[in-house]
Amino acid sequence: MTRPVRLHTRQTLATGAEVRLESQPARHLVKVLRRRTGDPVILFNGDGRQYFGTITDCRPPDHCVIAISTSESPEVESPLAITLVQAIGRGERMDWAIQKACELGVSAIVPVFTERTEVKLDGKRAEKRLAHWQGVAIAACEQSGRVRVPEISAPVQLTALAPEVSPRFYLDPTASHSATAIAQPGPRKALLAIGPEGGFADHEIEWLKRQDFEGLRLGPRVLRTETAGPAAIAVLQALFGDLR
Repeated sequence: MTRPVRLHTRQTLATGAEVRLESQPARHLVKVLRRRTGDPVILFNGDGRQYFGTITDCRPPDHCVIAISTSESPEVESPLAITLVQAIGRGERMDWAIQKACELGVSAIVPVFTERTEVKLDGKRAEKRLAHWQGVAIAACEQSGRVRVPEISAPVQLTALAPEVSPRFYLDPTASHSATAIAQPGPRKALLAIGPEGGFADHEIEWLKRQDFEGLRLGPRVLRTETAGPAAIAVLQALFGDLR
């Protein structure tokens, strides 16, 4: 039997309904994966459920209709809602950080510019980059079995943030506190800030401290910006989330 493909759609989904997929996922299903009438598909739209269906009509390059038969609410979303504040990295480094953060269960991602950020984005370029990051997040959720796609905010300056989630942490290899010293977050939420290559500047660390961020150390080694976020998320999920 053909293994079902998991696809994200922005449409409303319901048991017993027929859905004509948007052009992009339909093209991927029909032209790239060469799926045909009668093949199984799993759809999700971020409402917390996944929907099992069958292709009832498809024509290259991008026409595909799916009949939904059943649905379920799998327990795949972490009880710990982590917001990742990620200094924007170059090219694949940022893609890697977003992809792995989504696979590890992060609930939201805020890309930020810092003093040492080398990437320059403005206007249409920023819009295109945000759309690309959202596509990376969707693909990671399709692959990992998630049923909610983390929100990715438009990039902003670090010091323009108005953080509301607590507790708040920033990674610092010189910090005195390790992850094992953290008390379990009461509201099951946490905010985690990751600096660029070279780390946060001194004045940015001072700003973070004024915003009640606490320095957090992850072992004796200095991690790259694209490694630090996923590593810290994995530790927090192991301590307080669902990686147990």
